[in-house]
Amino acid sequence: MNASSFLNSIFILMASATTVAAADWPIWRGPTYDGLSTEKNWQLTGDPKVVWEAEIGLGFSSFVVSKGRVISTGHADDADTVFCLDAKTGKQVWKHVYPADLGDKYYEGGTSATPTFDGDKVYHLSRWGDLFCFEAATGKVVWEKNVQKETGANLPDWGFAGAPLVQGNLLILNVGKAGMAVEKASGKIVWKSEVDSAGYSTPYPITRDGRQLAIIGSADAYVAVDVKTGSQLWSYKWNTRYGVNAADPILSGDSLFISSGYNKGCTLLKLGSGAPEKVWENKSLKNMFNSSVLIDGHLYGIDGDQNSRAGLKCVRFSDGKEMWSENMGFGSLMAADGRLIILSAKGELIVVKAGPEKFDEESRAQILNGKCWSAPVLANGLLYARNSEGRVVCLDLNK
Repeated sequence: MNASSFLNSIFILMASATTVAAADWPIWRGPTYDGLSTEKNWQLTGDPKVVWEAEIGLGFSSFVVSKGRVISTGHADDADTVFCLDAKTGKQVWKHVYPADLGDKYYEGGTSATPTFDGDKVYHLSRWGDLFCFEAATGKVVWEKNVQKETGANLPDWGFAGAPLVQGNLLILNVGKAGMAVEKASGKIVWKSEVDSAGYSTPYPITRDGRQLAIIGSADAYVAVDVKTGSQLWSYKWNTRYGVNAADPILSGDSLFISSGYNKGCTLLKLGSGAPEKVWENKSLKNMFNSSVLIDGHLYGIDGDQNSRAGLKCVRFSDGKEMWSENMGFGSLMAADGRLIILSAKGELIVVKAGPEKFDEESRAQILNGKCWSAPVLANGLLYARNSEGRVVCLDLNK
């Protein structure tokens, strides 16, 4: 492991230690920002136990789980709502309702971004730039503001979709061409970038040469910025149809993987002291907005768009070679204990053993109906999943 990789690993571990307990999932993509869980003693049977169900309104937010609470969002009656439920029973702990447009441009509309737990606080960024800080226990609003109106940043076609990233005393947001930062205690703007349209990914933290950076997906590039100052270290051009750079990057050592849908494809970049160098680029894995996971040198993700022939693929990280593919349609995934946990667009939960040799299905169960685009979350033996209409199911996957 080189020095940069070592520093990045230490940084992630330190960040995780301040925000996570047990097998909680307090932030988008989990405590190590990569869609990988440490849970081991779980299994999916053909008839999984439903612990509880809930209705939270129209939207595509995923879930965060911390200290016995689970949070997601939805839209109904010209308003968005942040729901905080008891993770084990589904009983409402608190909710916060605020006026919001439906935003049904070419799809159903509703909420997009996943909130963020940070200790005793919760942060949430709406599609329209409403930024909230809540007390995690009560839902009391500590502060709120609209960062789009305050900065004049262009609103992306489908609104802001990235989750707030906590970095020390700052929140890093994918607002503007290369992000912005506010004080997490007050919401005061610390730095901001040009007003050009943002992309839809969540700011992704890395450490390079002792500096804490965030990779921001804009409408036409991925940009590395210093989280403390907003200074841009490099920008890698990545034009995608409709400006939809939504899937989060994945870092391994000095190599950074990025992928986009709409037939754009993917690339692996080698990071150095200056601008990144392209290692390879192809169309083997086209992540529309749900990110892949990296396990033992291989990427696993949904290739293709929601309105085309899509499926699960395994691609070798080092050279982009496709190892296998399975035509199972659109969906999303996370992973735990060397197994992929996939939620298909039609509501099937599918468990697949990760391995480059073949598609190796372990089990599956129909758990939802309707459109399912939101990533499932496994935390403390419980699996949380939802459909676009806002029906939530919690399954017990404990052995």
